[in-house]
Amino acid sequence: MPRGDKSSYTDKQKRKAEHIEDSYEKRGVPEDEAERRAWATVNKDDGGGKLSGSGRGAKTGHPAAHRGGEIGGKAAAGRSAAERSASARKAAETRKRNAEKRAPG
Repeated sequence: MPRGDKSSYTDKQKRKAEHIEDSYEKRGVPEDEAERRAWATVNKDDGGGKLSGSGRGAKTGHPAAHRGGEIGGKAAAGRSAAERSASARKAAETRKRNAEKRAPG
């Protein structure tokens, strides 16, 4: 099979790559680079294309999409309730200030 041939990928993997590619393009990444990144992500998530046969190609989870929450949870768990509360108050104040700036005058 020549490089770049997508025939061994499932329909679900192809849809997944298309969605990822669209997301990159919306953020201003050039089309060819977006496609390259999208397929790299699918390969990372699913371990490459899936061949036909019993039990193959069934698992197409989203491990790359879940990684961010792990970091945030650990950071927040290390702070006291008072520190988290102070941070929340500061964030609320910032949102309020930004909303006032954006309000039509």
